[in-house]
Amino acid sequence: MDTPPTGTPSKTSGDEPIDFKNDLIPMFTKLGCNAGKCHGSAIGRGGFKLSLYGGTPEADYDEIVRKLGGRRVNLVDPASSLVFLKPAEIVEHGGGAVIVDDDLNAQTLTKWIAQGARYIENRQLIRVDVTPNRYIASGIADETPLKVIAHYDDGVSRDVTYLTKFVAEDPSAVQLGSNPITAQGMRAGRHIIIARYSTEVIPIELIVPHLKPVRQLVSEPRHNFIDEEVFASLSDLRLPVSPNIPDHDFMRRVALDLTGRMPAYQRVEDEPPMDREAVIDGLLASEEFIEFYTLKFAELLRVQSKGDKNTVTTTPQAARGFHNWLAEQLRNGVGYDQIAREIITATGDTTHYGPATFYTAVEDARLQTEFATEVFLGSRMKCANCHNHPLDHWTQDDFHGLTAIFAKLTRSKVIRLNPVGKNIHPATGKAALMKIPGGDFLPIETKDGRGALAEWLTDRKNPYFAKAIVNRLWKSLMGRGLVEPVDDFRATNPATHPALLDRLADDFVQHGYDMRHTLKVIAMSSSYGRSSLPVDGNESDNRFYSHMVQKPLSPEVLADAISDVLGVASRYGDEAFGTRAVSLRDGAIQSESLDVLGRCDRTKSCEGTPSPIGPLAQKLHLLNGNLLNARIGAPSGRLERLIQSKNPPLTIVRVFYEYALNRPPNENEVAALKRWIDPDKPADQQRDALEDFVWSIVTCNEFITNH
Repeated sequence: MDTPPTGTPSKTSGDEPIDFKNDLIPMFTKLGCNAGKCHGSAIGRGGFKLSLYGGTPEADYDEIVRKLGGRRVNLVDPASSLVFLKPAEIVEHGGGAVIVDDDLNAQTLTKWIAQGARYIENRQLIRVDVTPNRYIASGIADETPLKVIAHYDDGVSRDVTYLTKFVAEDPSAVQLGSNPITAQGMRAGRHIIIARYSTEVIPIELIVPHLKPVRQLVSEPRHNFIDEEVFASLSDLRLPVSPNIPDHDFMRRVALDLTGRMPAYQRVEDEPPMDREAVIDGLLASEEFIEFYTLKFAELLRVQSKGDKNTVTTTPQAARGFHNWLAEQLRNGVGYDQIAREIITATGDTTHYGPATFYTAVEDARLQTEFATEVFLGSRMKCANCHNHPLDHWTQDDFHGLTAIFAKLTRSKVIRLNPVGKNIHPATGKAALMKIPGGDFLPIETKDGRGALAEWLTDRKNPYFAKAIVNRLWKSLMGRGLVEPVDDFRATNPATHPALLDRLADDFVQHGYDMRHTLKVIAMSSSYGRSSLPVDGNESDNRFYSHMVQKPLSPEVLADAISDVLGVASRYGDEAFGTRAVSLRDGAIQSESLDVLGRCDRTKSCEGTPSPIGPLAQKLHLLNGNLLNARIGAPSGRLERLIQSKNPPLTIVRVFYEYALNRPPNENEVAALKRWIDPDKPADQQRDALEDFVWSIVTCNEFITNH
């Protein structure tokens, strides 16, 4: 808890009484008194509880003035008030001295008590402006002053910098000065400072360019607005770019990203340049695209059978039906807004109507609120269950008003309205009223609020809906969300490229919420076609796309790729032999191989949650498990067939390179392999060496990543 700088705030009209909400509450926040680690915790501290970051000032006033028999304030002798003696540590205080007995904070607090310790709101806060909200430094340690202006409903504006709490997202990279308040970037890169005044939380972007000059980026190819925005950020940071990849590498990358399959290797000498747009269009029109992106949405929507006596049941028929319905929407090119509306308003028998299964993925209405907002808003609203969200604008009324909508449903095989369903608001102990998040309460006579929710959600002006899905599509191709994690949109977690996210979302809406269109725009950009190999000067970049992120193949894609290369299919549960992992229509189908490779447990979010088994088990399984060892030398496998056909050893090597890496071995690799495998000795006499080679190629980084 830091002491604010001395200074005089700008004057408002006349010598007004101290405003409890706009003066005292921000002061408590600035000092850290109402933070989660202090009196803002769920149970308070030392018998004194404040709302987290002043979310409910009326309750704070009651706690300060009326609780403890009114002993916290002394109207006759304000300096003897416990609410002053403690933070000044005249009386022992666990948080130490956070105010000095004659500083501005002390003066404000004692003046308020002397005025009668009244609850006064002179005006309502409309907005807060921070200057600068984005600053490009000239170099390391370049200092800029920070200023915060609050604007109110009566036309008054005032400087509240002295009442604003500033926190650097990475304190090791940003140094904050206290008098005057300044910011210095101590390391090259993009850094975020969070400014908090009253209920407003505003991010400040501090750009510190790399010192090493780079050549101009104007000569780099720009294919669409994505490249304009990416290059603008790279120019600000003075980051050099890696070159674009050749056609055969692009083919592997885009095929894996859009269909989850390795492309067939084309042995064509001096082939003409690839028509990348035609390739992308073909992949997006394929049944393999539908199959792969249905899997992605099935993971997002937690489609899997489940059930025991303590949980809501999802039957295998319901899970498969929902999966099939999602595939049909993608096949028919249905807009994402229409898909969302149908899911949100779904009612009926889950075994016959797939979208209704959305309401059996979780056990109760509160979990449904968390689930729905993560999926459709990219927002983690769960904090607002217990108190107003400390890092976002969501309130308890938002959370429990939305939960009240979902509480009007049954949770069984048949989803139907339940007129007596209700959600108890923890702050009031009464049934919460149905409410649109961030909006109005619904009329008391509303029977089913999901229609109004769906209309608000898919409205073109909704600030979250389109951005949440295009951010996921961006991550699917680029390896990292513009907002990361992708389900954590909030003011304190801004996008790395805010203007790009806005333009992607606007373009998505203008093209009818067409996911194929957005995927094509991303895939056609020069930024998507960049090499994953860094160049001198951009090695540390992991978020500005100066080079492509290396993406591990998903468990299902990797499992299928291994089967394709080895020529031996896997078996998944009771599915037909040869069924591909990306085609599985139920996330609960048993598969030890997929579990070891780290497939998502769909009982919870699959976004950014590592497998409970973890990467070590995956590596050990690849090193010495049945996933590979039992199939590399299988009689029906590719290696054995090539050996039986009397192929020379180096021909066999080349075939596996082409299947696994979509390229032939280079000269250095051939030279190394000749020290391992004798090119003049028959393949059937070198079976062990060839098996070791095959094992090495399906476990190498080039194979198990999309790079």
